[in-house]
Amino acid sequence: MLTDRLDVSPEVSAAIANGRPVVALESTLISHGLPYPQNLEVARASEAAVRAAGAVPATVAIHDGRLLVGLDEASLLALATAHAGSVRKAARPTLAAAIASGGWAATTVSATMIAAHAAGITVFATGGIGGVHRGALGGPRPTFDISSDLEELGRTPMVVVCAGPKATLDVPATLEYLETRGVPVVAVGQQDLPGFYARSSGIRAPMSAVDLAAAADLVAAHLGLGLGGGVLVCVPVPESDALPDDIARDAVDRALADAASAAVSGPALTPWLLARIAVLTDGGSIRANMALIVNDARAAGELAVSLTARVVAGPSRP
Repeated sequence: MLTDRLDVSPEVSAAIANGRPVVALESTLISHGLPYPQNLEVARASEAAVRAAGAVPATVAIHDGRLLVGLDEASLLALATAHAGSVRKAARPTLAAAIASGGWAATTVSATMIAAHAAGITVFATGGIGGVHRGALGGPRPTFDISSDLEELGRTPMVVVCAGPKATLDVPATLEYLETRGVPVVAVGQQDLPGFYARSSGIRAPMSAVDLAAAADLVAAHLGLGLGGGVLVCVPVPESDALPDDIARDAVDRALADAASAAVSGPALTPWLLARIAVLTDGGSIRANMALIVNDARAAGELAVSLTARVVAGPSRP
C-alpha cells in the first residue's frame, strides 16, 4: 500500500495529528529546476515562508524506496548538490519505478500530490504546473504531450497554489483541459491568469478571488462537497521581481522557435527552454522564478492557516 511507503517527519506528523496547518512542497525545483546554490536557497526560503505564515512545511521526495514527507537539512542538501542525472524525476507514471530503483528521486506536482494526500495534507505549493504542451493537440504532427499534473488535479482533492501554468505551455488548451476534468482555476487579486514569469498571461482566468481569504472560502466549499478533484489557486509573481508581460512572452516565443530550429524535443525540451529563456532575459527569468516559488509558499501557508481556522470554527451558515 502507498501508506506503507510513507515516512512522515515527526514535526509534520505531529502537526497533522494536532490539526495544525501543513503545506507540502515539491522537490524537483531543487534537483532539476534551479542550479546550486540557488536551489538550496529557494528550498530553505520556501520552508521559511510557510513557517512565517503560521504553517508547517513538508518538502516531499523519495529515497531508497520510501516516500519522505518532510525533509531535514541533510536531505535538502543532498538533493541540491547531487550530480546531474543521479536524481530521478517522479510523476504518477514513474512513481513505482522511482521507488523500486532506490536512491534519490524528486517529486513533481503529481507525485507530490499523491504523497501529500496519502499523508493527510490538503495544501501544496509549487512554482508552476505542467499542462498541455504547444503542438500537443494541433499542427502537422500532434504529440499529445500533456502533463500528468492535470490528471492528478482532476482526481486528488487538494488545493495547489502556483503562479499559473508554466509559460512555455499552451495555456488556453491547459485551461480547457482543467475545465474538462472539473478543476476550478482561481486567480487571486486580479482578473487575468498569472503569466508565471509575468504578472499576467493576457488570458482571463476562469474565476478570480479578491484575496486569499476569499480564495479559502471557495476552496473550503469545493473540498467540502467531496467532488474528488483539486483546486488550482494562481498567485502572480511579486511585482518587484516580475518580467514585463511583453518581454516574458517574447522570450518564450523566441526560445520555442530556437528549440524547433535545434530539433530539441521530448524530456530535454523543458530544461532547454528554461535555460534559453534565462539567456534571453539576462537572468531575469531565474530571478522571477525564485521569487514566485517563495511567494507561492507564503500564499499557501496563509491559505492553509485560513482553511484550518474554518475547520476549527465549523462550517458557516447562510
